[in-house]
Amino acid sequence: MEVSESVGPAAGATSRIGSGRRSAAKTLMRSRIARDLQQRSSADSAIKTVKPLASPWQTLDPFIFCVHHEDHFPAGNKQMGPAASLDDRSIGNDFSGKDGWSMYHGDVVPGFPAHPHIGFEIVTVLRQGIIDHFDSSNATARYGSGDVQWITAGQGMQHSEMFPLLDRHRPNPLELFQIWLNLPHASKRELPNFQMLWRHQIPHKISRDETGRITEITVVAGELDDAKASTPPPKSWASRADTHVAIWIIKMAPNATWTLPRTEAGLNRALYFHRGGFLKIEDVSVQSGHLIELEPGCDAHLRNSGEAAQLLFLQGRPIGEPVVARGPFVMNSLDEIQRAVAEYGRTQFGGWPWPSPAPLHPREALRFARYPDGRIERPR
Repeated sequence: MEVSESVGPAAGATSRIGSGRRSAAKTLMRSRIARDLQQRSSADSAIKTVKPLASPWQTLDPFIFCVHHEDHFPAGNKQMGPAASLDDRSIGNDFSGKDGWSMYHGDVVPGFPAHPHIGFEIVTVLRQGIIDHFDSSNATARYGSGDVQWITAGQGMQHSEMFPLLDRHRPNPLELFQIWLNLPHASKRELPNFQMLWRHQIPHKISRDETGRITEITVVAGELDDAKASTPPPKSWASRADTHVAIWIIKMAPNATWTLPRTEAGLNRALYFHRGGFLKIEDVSVQSGHLIELEPGCDAHLRNSGEAAQLLFLQGRPIGEPVVARGPFVMNSLDEIQRAVAEYGRTQFGGWPWPSPAPLHPREALRFARYPDGRIERPR
Protein backbone atom coordinates (compact mmCIF):
# COMPACT_ATOMS: atom_id res chain seq x y z
CA MET A 1 0.00 0.00 0.00
CA GLU A 2 1.16 3.49 -0.74
CA VAL A 3 1.43 6.30 1.77
CA SER A 4 0.58 8.92 -0.84
CA GLU A 5 -2.94 7.60 -1.43
CA SER A 6 -6.08 8.49 0.48
CA VAL A 7 -7.39 5.51 2.40
CA GLY A 8 -10.67 4.06 3.53
CA PRO A 9 -14.13 4.69 2.15
CA ALA A 10 -14.67 8.29 1.13
CA ALA A 11 -17.64 10.02 2.75
CA GLY A 12 -20.65 10.44 0.49
CA ALA A 13 -21.96 13.78 -0.63
CA THR A 14 -23.93 15.56 2.10
CA SER A 15 -26.13 18.58 2.26
CA ARG A 16 -24.69 21.86 3.46
CA ILE A 17 -27.05 21.74 6.45
CA GLY A 18 -25.96 18.21 7.45
CA SER A 19 -22.30 19.10 6.95
CA GLY A 20 -22.71 22.25 9.02
CA ARG A 21 -24.34 20.35 11.86
CA ARG A 22 -21.53 17.80 11.93
CA SER A 23 -18.93 20.57 11.84
CA ALA A 24 -20.64 22.32 14.74
CA ALA A 25 -20.80 19.06 16.70
CA LYS A 26 -17.09 18.45 16.13
CA THR A 27 -16.25 21.99 17.20
CA LEU A 28 -18.31 21.55 20.36
CA MET A 29 -16.63 18.23 21.12
CA ARG A 30 -13.15 19.74 20.63
CA SER A 31 -14.01 22.64 22.94
CA ARG A 32 -15.30 20.26 25.61
CA ILE A 33 -12.15 18.14 25.38
CA ALA A 34 -9.95 21.25 25.58
CA ARG A 35 -11.89 22.47 28.63
CA ASP A 36 -11.62 19.07 30.33
CA LEU A 37 -7.87 18.93 29.67
CA GLN A 38 -7.37 22.45 31.00
CA GLN A 39 -9.10 21.47 34.23
CA ARG A 40 -6.49 18.77 34.84
CA SER A 41 -2.84 19.53 35.48
CA SER A 42 -0.25 17.86 33.27
CA ALA A 43 1.13 16.17 36.38
CA ASP A 44 -1.99 14.05 36.99
CA SER A 45 -3.44 13.59 33.49
CA ALA A 46 -2.82 10.50 31.38
CA ILE A 47 -3.80 12.47 28.27
CA LYS A 48 -1.38 14.63 26.28
CA THR A 49 -3.62 15.55 23.35
CA VAL A 50 -6.87 14.51 21.64
CA LYS A 51 -7.24 15.03 17.89
CA PRO A 52 -9.81 14.00 15.26
CA LEU A 53 -8.55 11.07 13.19
CA ALA A 54 -7.22 12.17 9.80
CA SER A 55 -6.83 10.03 6.67
CA PRO A 56 -4.41 8.31 6.88
CA TRP A 57 -4.29 8.20 10.66
CA GLN A 58 -1.64 10.36 12.33
CA THR A 59 1.33 8.48 13.82
CA LEU A 60 4.06 9.05 16.39
CA ASP A 61 7.70 7.98 16.05
CA PRO A 62 8.66 5.09 15.61
CA PHE A 63 5.49 4.57 13.52
CA ILE A 64 5.27 6.44 10.22
CA PHE A 65 1.94 5.40 8.68
CA CYS A 66 -1.32 3.80 9.81
CA VAL A 67 -4.43 3.05 7.79
CA HIS A 68 -7.71 1.32 8.59
CA HIS A 69 -9.41 -0.30 5.61
CA GLU A 70 -13.01 -1.44 5.95
CA ASP A 71 -14.71 -2.58 2.75
CA HIS A 72 -18.12 -4.16 2.36
CA PHE A 73 -17.34 -6.10 -0.81
CA PRO A 74 -20.21 -7.85 -2.59
CA ALA A 75 -20.30 -11.50 -3.67
CA GLY A 76 -17.42 -12.52 -5.90
CA ASN A 77 -17.48 -13.42 -9.58
CA LYS A 78 -15.65 -16.15 -11.47
CA GLN A 79 -12.40 -14.12 -11.47
CA MET A 80 -12.68 -13.49 -7.67
CA GLY A 81 -13.48 -9.87 -8.34
CA PRO A 82 -16.72 -8.13 -7.34
CA ALA A 83 -19.91 -9.40 -8.99
CA ALA A 84 -20.99 -5.81 -9.51
CA SER A 85 -20.61 -3.04 -12.04
CA LEU A 86 -17.28 -1.19 -12.04
CA ASP A 87 -18.77 1.77 -13.90
CA ASP A 88 -18.07 5.24 -12.48
CA ARG A 89 -14.89 4.03 -10.79
CA SER A 90 -11.38 5.20 -11.60
CA ILE A 91 -10.05 1.71 -12.27
CA GLY A 92 -6.40 1.46 -11.30
CA ASN A 93 -6.81 4.19 -8.70
CA ASP A 94 -10.19 3.73 -7.05
CA PHE A 95 -10.38 4.95 -3.46
CA SER A 96 -13.97 6.14 -3.92
CA GLY A 97 -15.71 4.02 -1.29
CA LYS A 98 -18.64 3.79 -3.72
CA ASP A 99 -21.27 1.37 -2.40
CA GLY A 100 -19.07 0.82 0.65
CA TRP A 101 -15.96 -0.51 -1.11
CA SER A 102 -13.04 0.42 -3.34
CA MET A 103 -10.97 -1.39 -5.99
CA TYR A 104 -7.80 0.50 -4.92
CA HIS A 105 -5.15 -0.23 -7.58
CA GLY A 106 -6.76 -3.46 -8.77
CA ASP A 107 -8.54 -3.68 -12.11
CA VAL A 108 -10.26 -7.10 -11.81
CA VAL A 109 -9.70 -8.03 -8.16
CA PRO A 110 -9.45 -5.28 -5.52
CA GLY A 111 -6.11 -4.68 -3.86
CA PHE A 112 -2.60 -3.46 -4.45
CA PRO A 113 -0.65 -5.11 -7.33
CA ALA A 114 3.16 -5.28 -7.24
CA HIS A 115 4.79 -2.20 -5.73
CA PRO A 116 8.09 -1.46 -3.96
CA HIS A 117 9.02 -0.68 -0.35
CA ILE A 118 12.34 0.28 1.20
CA GLY A 119 13.59 1.43 4.60
CA PHE A 120 10.82 0.35 7.01
CA GLU A 121 8.50 -2.49 8.10
CA ILE A 122 4.93 -3.28 7.11
CA VAL A 123 2.62 -4.89 9.68
CA THR A 124 -0.75 -5.93 8.26
CA VAL A 125 -3.34 -6.92 10.86
CA LEU A 126 -6.21 -8.64 9.05
CA ARG A 127 -9.41 -8.46 11.08
CA GLN A 128 -11.73 -9.93 8.44
CA GLY A 129 -11.37 -11.22 4.90
CA ILE A 130 -8.63 -12.80 2.78
CA ILE A 131 -5.33 -11.44 1.42
CA ASP A 132 -3.14 -13.10 -1.21
CA HIS A 133 0.53 -12.07 -0.82
CA PHE A 134 3.36 -12.47 -3.36
CA ASP A 135 6.79 -10.84 -3.18
CA SER A 136 10.11 -10.46 -4.95
CA SER A 137 11.87 -12.96 -2.67
CA ASN A 138 9.61 -15.78 -3.99
CA ALA A 139 7.62 -15.80 -0.76
CA THR A 140 3.86 -16.10 -1.00
CA ALA A 141 0.90 -16.59 1.32
CA ARG A 142 -2.84 -16.60 1.73
CA TYR A 143 -3.94 -15.36 5.11
CA GLY A 144 -7.27 -14.61 6.70
CA SER A 145 -9.25 -13.19 9.59
CA GLY A 146 -7.13 -12.79 12.73
CA ASP A 147 -3.77 -13.36 11.00
CA VAL A 148 -0.91 -10.84 10.89
CA GLN A 149 1.82 -10.41 8.29
CA TRP A 150 5.08 -8.69 9.31
CA ILE A 151 7.48 -7.68 6.55
CA THR A 152 10.87 -6.01 6.96
CA ALA A 153 11.43 -4.21 3.65
CA GLY A 154 15.00 -3.30 4.59
CA GLN A 155 17.15 -2.66 1.52
CA GLY A 156 14.18 -3.01 -0.81
CA MET A 157 11.54 -5.45 -2.01
CA GLN A 158 8.37 -5.65 -4.06
CA HIS A 159 5.12 -7.27 -3.01
CA SER A 160 1.48 -7.49 -4.01
CA GLU A 161 -1.54 -7.51 -1.70
CA MET A 162 -4.75 -8.61 -3.41
CA PHE A 163 -8.17 -9.13 -1.83
CA PRO A 164 -9.80 -12.11 -3.59
CA LEU A 165 -13.57 -12.34 -3.12
CA LEU A 166 -13.92 -16.08 -2.59
CA ASP A 167 -17.61 -16.35 -1.74
CA ARG A 168 -19.79 -16.23 -4.85
CA HIS A 169 -23.09 -16.22 -2.94
CA ARG A 170 -22.59 -13.86 -0.01
CA PRO A 171 -20.79 -10.57 0.68
CA ASN A 172 -17.02 -10.63 1.24
CA PRO A 173 -16.29 -8.07 3.99
CA LEU A 174 -12.69 -6.96 4.53
CA GLU A 175 -11.19 -5.10 7.48
CA LEU A 176 -7.51 -4.50 8.20
CA PHE A 177 -4.98 -2.22 9.79
CA GLN A 178 -1.74 -1.58 7.97
CA ILE A 179 0.97 -0.09 10.14
CA TRP A 180 4.39 1.08 8.99
CA LEU A 181 7.10 0.81 11.63
CA ASN A 182 10.24 2.74 10.78
CA LEU A 183 13.74 1.26 10.77
CA PRO A 184 16.73 3.15 12.16
CA HIS A 185 19.38 4.22 9.67
CA ALA A 186 21.63 1.32 10.67
CA SER A 187 18.93 -1.22 9.67
CA LYS A 188 17.58 0.31 6.47
CA ARG A 189 19.97 -1.74 4.36
CA GLU A 190 19.29 -5.10 5.99
CA LEU A 191 17.99 -8.00 3.91
CA PRO A 192 14.20 -8.16 3.59
CA ASN A 193 12.30 -10.53 5.87
CA PHE A 194 8.82 -12.05 5.59
CA GLN A 195 7.02 -13.47 8.60
CA MET A 196 3.49 -14.70 9.33
CA LEU A 197 1.85 -14.56 12.74
CA TRP A 198 -1.11 -16.92 12.54
CA ARG A 199 -4.16 -16.18 14.64
CA HIS A 200 -3.62 -19.17 16.95
CA GLN A 201 -0.15 -17.79 17.76
CA ILE A 202 -1.37 -14.32 18.77
CA PRO A 203 -2.17 -13.99 22.50
CA HIS A 204 -5.42 -12.52 23.78
CA LYS A 205 -5.88 -11.04 27.21
CA ILE A 206 -9.35 -11.02 28.78
CA SER A 207 -9.92 -8.50 31.54
CA ARG A 208 -13.14 -8.36 33.60
CA ASP A 209 -14.01 -5.26 35.59
CA GLU A 210 -15.79 -5.25 38.94
CA THR A 211 -19.15 -5.73 37.25
CA GLY A 212 -17.90 -8.60 35.06
CA ARG A 213 -17.83 -6.59 31.85
CA ILE A 214 -15.09 -7.65 29.44
CA THR A 215 -12.24 -5.88 27.73
CA GLU A 216 -10.33 -8.07 25.24
CA ILE A 217 -6.80 -7.13 24.20
CA THR A 218 -5.12 -8.81 21.22
CA VAL A 219 -1.36 -8.51 21.66
CA VAL A 220 0.17 -8.38 18.17
CA ALA A 221 3.46 -6.94 19.46
CA GLY A 222 4.76 -6.33 22.96
CA GLU A 223 3.35 -7.82 26.14
CA LEU A 224 0.59 -7.23 28.66
CA ASP A 225 0.90 -9.10 31.96
CA ASP A 226 1.26 -12.77 30.99
CA ALA A 227 0.25 -12.19 27.33
CA LYS A 228 3.46 -11.93 25.32
CA ALA A 229 3.53 -11.63 21.54
CA SER A 230 5.69 -13.73 19.23
CA THR A 231 9.28 -12.63 18.65
CA PRO A 232 9.44 -9.81 16.05
CA PRO A 233 11.73 -10.06 12.99
CA PRO A 234 15.41 -9.97 13.99
CA LYS A 235 16.24 -6.52 12.56
CA SER A 236 13.01 -4.87 13.66
CA TRP A 237 13.03 -1.87 15.99
CA ALA A 238 10.53 -3.97 17.96
CA SER A 239 13.14 -6.72 18.52
CA ARG A 240 15.05 -4.48 20.95
CA ALA A 241 13.89 -4.93 24.53
CA ASP A 242 14.38 -1.26 25.37
CA THR A 243 12.03 0.01 22.63
CA HIS A 244 8.85 -1.48 24.19
CA VAL A 245 7.03 -1.53 20.85
CA ALA A 246 3.39 -2.52 21.30
CA ILE A 247 0.59 -3.11 18.80
CA TRP A 248 -2.66 -4.03 20.55
CA ILE A 249 -6.27 -4.35 19.40
CA ILE A 250 -8.64 -3.42 22.22
CA LYS A 251 -12.35 -4.32 22.32
CA MET A 252 -14.45 -3.02 25.21
CA ALA A 253 -17.93 -4.27 26.03
CA PRO A 254 -20.64 -1.64 26.62
CA ASN A 255 -20.03 0.19 29.93
CA ALA A 256 -16.82 -1.78 30.58
CA THR A 257 -13.90 -0.22 32.45
CA TRP A 258 -10.23 -1.06 31.96
CA THR A 259 -6.89 0.47 32.92
CA LEU A 260 -4.04 0.76 30.42
CA PRO A 261 -1.00 0.42 32.68
CA ARG A 262 1.77 3.00 32.76
CA THR A 263 5.16 2.30 31.21
CA GLU A 264 8.66 3.76 31.03
CA ALA A 265 9.29 7.43 30.44
CA GLY A 266 10.28 8.51 26.94
CA LEU A 267 7.85 6.28 25.02
CA ASN A 268 5.23 7.49 22.57
CA ARG A 269 1.73 6.07 23.12
CA ALA A 270 -1.36 6.53 20.97
CA LEU A 271 -4.93 5.20 21.22
CA TYR A 272 -6.96 5.22 17.99
CA PHE A 273 -10.64 5.18 18.99
CA HIS A 274 -12.22 4.20 15.69
CA ARG A 275 -15.50 2.47 16.57
CA GLY A 276 -18.03 3.04 19.31
CA GLY A 277 -19.83 5.91 20.97
CA PHE A 278 -18.04 7.76 23.76
CA LEU A 279 -15.12 6.80 25.96
CA LYS A 280 -14.16 8.47 29.20
CA ILE A 281 -10.43 8.58 29.93
CA GLU A 282 -9.91 9.94 33.42
CA ASP A 283 -12.47 12.79 33.41
CA VAL A 284 -12.23 13.53 29.67
CA SER A 285 -15.04 12.35 27.41
CA VAL A 286 -13.86 11.41 23.90
CA GLN A 287 -16.05 10.57 20.93
CA SER A 288 -15.22 7.79 18.48
CA GLY A 289 -13.08 9.00 15.58
CA HIS A 290 -10.31 10.50 17.69
CA LEU A 291 -6.62 9.91 18.39
CA ILE A 292 -5.60 10.12 22.03
CA GLU A 293 -1.91 10.65 22.77
CA LEU A 294 -1.07 9.38 26.25
CA GLU A 295 1.52 10.13 28.89
CA PRO A 296 3.71 7.02 29.38
CA GLY A 297 4.14 7.55 33.12
CA CYS A 298 0.42 7.52 34.01
CA ASP A 299 -2.17 4.76 34.16
CA ALA A 300 -4.99 5.52 31.72
CA HIS A 301 -8.39 4.63 33.21
CA LEU A 302 -10.88 3.93 30.41
CA ARG A 303 -14.65 3.82 30.93
CA ASN A 304 -16.76 2.90 27.92
CA SER A 305 -20.27 4.17 27.13
CA GLY A 306 -23.26 2.00 26.27
CA GLU A 307 -21.92 0.97 22.87
CA ALA A 308 -19.17 -1.59 22.22
CA ALA A 309 -15.84 0.15 21.50
CA GLN A 310 -12.83 -0.81 19.42
CA LEU A 311 -9.40 0.81 19.62
CA LEU A 312 -5.92 0.35 18.18
CA PHE A 313 -3.01 1.02 20.55
CA LEU A 314 0.49 1.82 19.27
CA GLN A 315 3.49 2.37 21.53
CA GLY A 316 7.23 2.58 21.10
CA ARG A 317 10.41 4.40 21.92
CA PRO A 318 11.04 7.02 19.23
CA ILE A 319 13.94 6.37 16.87
CA GLY A 320 14.63 10.10 16.81
CA GLU A 321 16.10 10.28 13.30
CA PRO A 322 15.02 12.41 10.32
CA VAL A 323 12.28 10.83 8.21
CA VAL A 324 12.11 11.60 4.50
CA ALA A 325 9.45 9.71 2.56
CA ARG A 326 8.41 9.53 -1.06
CA GLY A 327 5.47 7.15 -1.14
CA PRO A 328 6.77 3.68 -0.18
CA PHE A 329 10.41 4.87 -0.02
CA VAL A 330 11.34 5.93 3.53
CA MET A 331 14.91 7.04 4.27
CA ASN A 332 16.73 9.70 6.33
CA SER A 333 17.57 12.25 3.64
CA LEU A 334 16.45 13.39 0.20
CA ASP A 335 19.75 12.18 -1.25
CA GLU A 336 19.07 8.67 0.10
CA ILE A 337 15.57 8.76 -1.37
CA GLN A 338 16.92 9.75 -4.78
CA ARG A 339 19.50 6.95 -4.67
CA ALA A 340 16.84 4.42 -3.59
CA VAL A 341 14.52 5.45 -6.45
CA ALA A 342 17.40 5.16 -8.93
CA GLU A 343 18.32 1.75 -7.52
CA TYR A 344 14.75 0.54 -7.94
CA GLY A 345 14.82 1.73 -11.55
CA ARG A 346 17.98 -0.30 -12.18
CA THR A 347 17.28 -3.47 -10.19
CA GLN A 348 13.54 -3.58 -9.47
CA PHE A 349 14.67 -4.67 -5.98
CA GLY A 350 15.32 -8.19 -7.20
CA GLY A 351 12.74 -8.26 -9.95
CA TRP A 352 9.24 -9.71 -10.02
CA PRO A 353 9.22 -13.53 -10.40
CA TRP A 354 5.45 -13.95 -10.82
CA PRO A 355 3.49 -14.12 -14.11
CA SER A 356 1.43 -10.97 -13.44
CA PRO A 357 1.62 -7.92 -11.15
CA ALA A 358 -1.57 -9.08 -9.38
CA PRO A 359 -1.29 -12.87 -8.99
CA LEU A 360 -3.82 -14.88 -7.02
CA HIS A 361 -4.00 -18.28 -5.40
CA PRO A 362 -6.77 -20.67 -6.53
CA ARG A 363 -10.17 -20.05 -4.99
CA GLU A 364 -10.00 -23.32 -3.06
CA ALA A 365 -6.57 -22.67 -1.52
CA LEU A 366 -6.50 -22.62 2.28
CA ARG A 367 -4.40 -20.34 4.48
CA PHE A 368 -0.66 -21.02 4.10
CA ALA A 369 2.73 -19.39 3.70
CA ARG A 370 5.72 -20.38 1.59
CA TYR A 371 8.96 -18.72 2.65
CA PRO A 372 11.91 -17.79 0.41
CA ASP A 373 13.76 -20.97 1.47
CA GLY A 374 10.83 -23.12 0.30
CA ARG A 375 9.56 -23.91 3.80
CA ILE A 376 5.76 -24.13 3.94
CA GLU A 377 3.50 -23.34 6.89
CA ARG A 378 -0.12 -24.46 7.08
CA PRO A 379 -1.77 -23.11 10.22
CA ARG A 380 -4.33 -25.13 12.08
